[in-house]
Formats: sequence, C-alpha cells, structure tokens
Amino acid sequence: MVGIYVGATSGYSGKNMIAMGFGLKLQKEGYRVGYMKPVGALPQEKNGVLGDADAFFVQDILGLSEDPTLVTPVVVDQDFKIKAFTGKCEDLMPRIKSAYEQISKDKDITIVAGSGSMYSGKYCGVDGVSVVKALGIKSMIIDRYVKELNYDYLIAMKELLGDQLLGVLLNDIPPVFKEELDSLLHPFMESKGIKVLGKIPSDPLMGAIKVADLADRLGGKIITAQDKSERVVENFLIGTMQVENFMTHFRKSKKSAIIVGGDRSDVQLVALEGQCQCLVLTGNLYPNDIIMTRAEVLEVPIVVVRDDTFTVAKKMEAILSRHKLRDVIKIQHGSQLVSSIIDFQFMKEKLGI
Repeated sequence: MVGIYVGATSGYSGKNMIAMGFGLKLQKEGYRVGYMKPVGALPQEKNGVLGDADAFFVQDILGLSEDPTLVTPVVVDQDFKIKAFTGKCEDLMPRIKSAYEQISKDKDITIVAGSGSMYSGKYCGVDGVSVVKALGIKSMIIDRYVKELNYDYLIAMKELLGDQLLGVLLNDIPPVFKEELDSLLHPFMESKGIKVLGKIPSDPLMGAIKVADLADRLGGKIITAQDKSERVVENFLIGTMQVENFMTHFRKSKKSAIIVGGDRSDVQLVALEGQCQCLVLTGNLYPNDIIMTRAEVLEVPIVVVRDDTFTVAKKMEAILSRHKLRDVIKIQHGSQLVSSIIDFQFMKEKLGI
C-alpha cells in the first residue's frame, strides 16, 4: 500500500489545494487514488454521519464517496476534547491504521491529509509525525511563506522523519523573496538532505474571496448591488487618508475592497467612480442617498459592518490569508499551479508508482 502524507508547518498553508491538485493529476494519469484525513478539526454531519468539512469537500472534488468514519476516524468535537483533556482518551492509532488499510485497498496510492501543523494533535497522540511513523508512509510538508520560511522547522522534520520525508513544498512565495530563495535557501535545504519538490509563487486569486462570503465573515450586510455579490476581492485598501493620497494608492490596487468610515462620502465616491470591487463601510453608518444611488448605477456592492475601521482591517487580513479553498475557479487554478510546478516525476519514482 503506497501512501503520501500531506502535512504543513502551520495551519492554512495549502494542504487541501496540494491534496486536490496531486489527486486530480494522478487520476488524470489513470491511477486509482484514495483519500483520507485521519484527524478532522472541522466537525460536520452528512447524512447523519459525523465527519470533517474539509474531508467531505476534497472527496467531492476527487469524485470519491468513502465512509466518513473511515475517511476521518478521529473527529475533534467538544466531546472528544473533554475526553482528551481529562485523560480518558484511548489509543487512537489502531483506529487510524485500520481505516487506512481499508481506504487503501485496491488503490494505487492513498493521499493522507494532515490537520493544522505536523505537531497538531500531539496532546492525544495523533500528530502528523506520529501518524506518518505509524502508517509507515512517505510525507511531504508544505511551508507557506509568512514574512519568512520555517527552515528550522523543516530541518527538525528531516531529523525526525529521515527518509520518510519525501520533500517540502514552499508555498505563497512573493516575487521579492524569489532571488534569495533560489540562490541561498534552496541550495541550503538541499545540502541538509531536504528535497524541494516545488516553489509555488504568490497568487492573488488563491487568497481571494467573494463579496457575499466577505460580508458574511465580517458580520455585515450588503445594501447595494446584491446581484454583484459573487464578485471577487483579492486585497483591501483602507480609506482613512486624504482623498489625494487615497487616489494614488487606489490606482495601484486592483480588485480591492475599500474599507472606509460610513461618514467619509468623499473617499466613498472616489472608490465608486474608480470601480472598486466593493465598499466596506465601518461603524454601522449607512451612506447618504447620493452614494447609494451611485453605487446602484455603477453596480458596486456596499457592505455595512458594525466594527471600527482598524478592527475590520485586521479581520480582512486574517480572512484573506486563511480563506478556505472552495470556489471552482480557485480549485482549477490551484490544481494547474500544482501540476505545473511540483516535481511529480521525482515523487512517483520515490513512491514507486
């Protein structure tokens, strides 16, 4: 039974994107692909059976319909946490191994998806490192660039997993970091025996979110152009500055949500005329009639939220960096990125498929 564990140095690093992209690529080449997520941190019921929301989603994309209790044998709901933290948690690894054996039957390869980081689940003995060792499978670890790469973490993983670490994927690499990565860090990691399977560049679309989803996540209400709520937001700009300065920054920001106080009609009008993706008005203040009318004419959604501008900006930053991969266009785009960048030939050779 051939398996590959998709782990990461932290949460929201792109595990689902890689699992789906890898699975779809292998299926296209004629391989029988299995999928499981041993530990689910997003409890969801489907047809009366408890599973994990991400696992259900990835299964749908891969066209699989295995028993959720096998796909995700450990679901971290409130009852589970109480047992784990009061010392009443059983040894869960036999359950995971049994599920893996059943999922892997008649499959050429089984993708085993991690949850959180490689250490997540350590408190109950189901962390990524323990799962990889217990199943005796290879692993690839995703490290998403957030101000820097976690090279110390990757070296520690190599020491812990040895040959079971197939390689690492470096995700969300900004253009300004590419030269340092190519000339310095990539060779350094290879010198430590860490194979770099691919370097995925930053892509605004992968962190994008629909206006409707954004309004929901911010606890806001769309008051104009509701039929344009499927429009995609890739970044945001805060409209607290003087109009002249705002215009300079606005011209450089495409597909942006403009966060501005509900009383700043001057900035609101400039943003509308510049065809921003949407306006997010803070402080629970509604715009005047001129702004409302202009937004309807130009078909720009306005979202009214209760929080102040600073709080909304912090929330937006978190949302755009952690938004779940759900839209079909993002899945297709992400899969193409994975297919074109990852060293599949090396992986298949090392996995023996």
